[in-house]
Amino acid sequence: MSTIFAQASAAGKAGVAVIRISGPQAFAACFSLCGSVPPPRQATLRALRDSAGEKLDEALVICFAEKASFTGEETVELQTHGSIAVVNAVLAELSCMDGLRLAEPGEFTRRALANGRLDLAQVEGLADLIESETEAQRQQALRLFSGGLGDLASQWRERLIRASALLTVTIDFADEDVPVDVAPEVLSLISEVQTAMQAQVDGFGAAERIRTGYEVAIVGSPNVGKSTLLNALAGRDAAITSEVAGTTRDVIEVRMELAGLPVTLLDTAGLRETDDRVEKIGVARALERAKAADLRVFLVEAGVAPEFSPLLNDIIVTAKADLLADTKGAVSGKTGAGLSELVSRISNTLASKIAKAGLATRARHKEAMQRCLISLESAASLIASDAESTDIAAEELRIAHDALNSLIGRVDVEHVLDEVFSSFCLGK
Repeated sequence: MSTIFAQASAAGKAGVAVIRISGPQAFAACFSLCGSVPPPRQATLRALRDSAGEKLDEALVICFAEKASFTGEETVELQTHGSIAVVNAVLAELSCMDGLRLAEPGEFTRRALANGRLDLAQVEGLADLIESETEAQRQQALRLFSGGLGDLASQWRERLIRASALLTVTIDFADEDVPVDVAPEVLSLISEVQTAMQAQVDGFGAAERIRTGYEVAIVGSPNVGKSTLLNALAGRDAAITSEVAGTTRDVIEVRMELAGLPVTLLDTAGLRETDDRVEKIGVARALERAKAADLRVFLVEAGVAPEFSPLLNDIIVTAKADLLADTKGAVSGKTGAGLSELVSRISNTLASKIAKAGLATRARHKEAMQRCLISLESAASLIASDAESTDIAAEELRIAHDALNSLIGRVDVEHVLDEVFSSFCLGK
């Protein structure tokens, strides 16, 4: 493979910039720049010079041997001063060296996958880690990047290999007496995988929500104070407030973090019957988004029922606490009364939703596991009901094994690689 290089830190002026070089000519490139190659994993201060001997910068140079680097190749990282001019000068010098070229987006990580340093689920975890904005997203992405899903897949794979081996014995020695009935052990192994895998499928919804964010809709009649409440929760004037009913015509979204969770608050149009054509469209959109949201906060006048039936775990609060004598269970976006209690209720409700979150965070993960489960169910049914169908059951196990392998990128994933790596920046 060719030797690639790129700036691994963010573009623009900074205190320090990191330039990464990976491939068979990495150490040679280091020698050309520094006049020597420092010992592996020892940060060493070196002067960087161009081919004419002119000094480009002073940098910390760290070398990683083959199979001991992020990519699995010989790798050199240069920690230079973060000046745009310095970075451009070093990159220009590298581009003039034989056998070196600028890396494509995500190419370092793609080489890590090709060299067995990461599986595909870990690659996706790394992408999520780079994009993480909240504490919950960071923790989830780190679990995936650390190989949590791959470890589970390896455990499942061992059990399926054992089950396949047992079935193969009965097929290979079909004309002879097999001393032990292998069906109970095979069915037990399949059942163990099914139970653990189904738990991950069931936890997919919550895990996906951590990655993409929850939607919380504020629902109520016109002029009940929804926009004022949204502004108070957001800490800024995100929505226009007015005493005129029907001011909010469209759904207003505010992205924020609550208890470490990514949350998008939705301020919806006031729900009422109206002859105003534009407001009627807004009301229809409000109903659609509110019903599709993960959680609804019904803001109601004292003694008034919600506009439509709340679902389990939805929150109902009384509006305009600043005008009430009894403020229990009430909130006021104007004065902030009851605001902290409402935030706690929202946070606790969403936290309960993620309690069963699994490691599978993408639709691809879920689909691979569902394919595997379908084949495992078929195999178990064949083994339990018909001893003459052992060869078909073995084929179903092979299909299940292939689906499991596709989960972590061992087989049949070429069509998803370009999409996965397109989200990576240059230098990653």
